[in-house]
Amino acid sequence: MFMGEYDHTIDTKGRLIIPAKFREVLGDNFVVTKGLDGCLFVYGNTEWSALEDKLKTLPLMNKEARKFARFFLAGAVSVEVDKQGRILIPSVLRAFAALDKEVVLAGVGTRIEIWSKNRWEETLEYDDMEEIAEHMSELGQMI
Repeated sequence: MFMGEYDHTIDTKGRLIIPAKFREVLGDNFVVTKGLDGCLFVYGNTEWSALEDKLKTLPLMNKEARKFARFFLAGAVSVEVDKQGRILIPSVLRAFAALDKEVVLAGVGTRIEIWSKNRWEETLEYDDMEEIAEHMSELGQMI
């Protein structure tokens, strides 16, 4: 399980250091793809395989299902950690997530999210958490 928040920088070549605690779980290679809310999602290979299996079950004849699968699968790339603990994030993914220099890596359970520092700070408004918690309980997702 991933948790925690880490501030890092991405270099001009698109290389990003993955925190050691995350690398311990991810191993030497894993998947980075487009995420929701304007960030990137990082999955270990086991979690990625489970997500692929779920996406395979989506109905091909449903336009939204095709678009949803395309969003995650077409943007996905397998990355390898170099000797300095860095990965290379392709330019198309950097552009999608508006990754410039300062980034935040956030552990979110089964995945890691990579955010531009500016976008991350915009998401930190939690004034509506009481209301969100109520909606989650309606879905049966209680803490």
